[in-house]
Amino acid sequence: MSLGSDTVLMNFSSFSLSLFFLVPPQIINISSDITVNEGSSVTLMCLAFGRPEPTVTWRHLSGKGRGFVSEDEYLEISGITRDQSGEYECSAVNDVAAPDIRRVKITVNYPPYISNAKNTGASVGQKGILRCEASAVPVAEFQWFKEETSPSPFSPRRLANGLDGVRIENKGRMSTLTFFNVSEKDYGNYTCVATNKLGNSNASIILYGPGAVHDGSNAASRAMACLWLSGTLLAHFLIKF
Repeated sequence: MSLGSDTVLMNFSSFSLSLFFLVPPQIINISSDITVNEGSSVTLMCLAFGRPEPTVTWRHLSGKGRGFVSEDEYLEISGITRDQSGEYECSAVNDVAAPDIRRVKITVNYPPYISNAKNTGASVGQKGILRCEASAVPVAEFQWFKEETSPSPFSPRRLANGLDGVRIENKGRMSTLTFFNVSEKDYGNYTCVATNKLGNSNASIILYGPGAVHDGSNAASRAMACLWLSGTLLAHFLIKF
């Protein structure tokens, strides 16, 4: 540039301008609800986008509260147990806006486990109720058997609802066997069998009369039930399932 007799040279250096946009966290892909058998390996995925890049955290929403599980997009569970079933929460956080939160439900199937089956006393002519409670996923189906001494010892006879003066009610985890008018022939050993697609469990329960000494425990009768479960009763299962 010329100003009169003076000449001024001006050099302009090149420069760049970077624009950085803040983007709230957003979960763009997450695993669907899943059902697995106990002992299986499970991988959950939670992919998130944002600027700055969000931190992804998994938590298990168990009955005991929100337990920390993992700080990663992928959550891997080896040999999953029934206690690890339930909802898992994925949270994407980058402090630009509120976290983006999504949930995945894991259902863990497991075979029946009879958790409550106690010997019960009832007088002749009165009502008697035997109860059998089983934990299982899927929910167990129940059957009741009466141990007979003939034609052979410990021969089981399956009971049917509405026959021989008994009623069988199955509601969720609980099955009840009700005697509306207990007679002498009703006393004895009964077996509750809980079954789902993963297996079965059984417990023996005694209905006894006045004067009999029982502590409500059926540990010994459980063992006795297993003896004939491996024979006649097991054959019944093989035919049905």
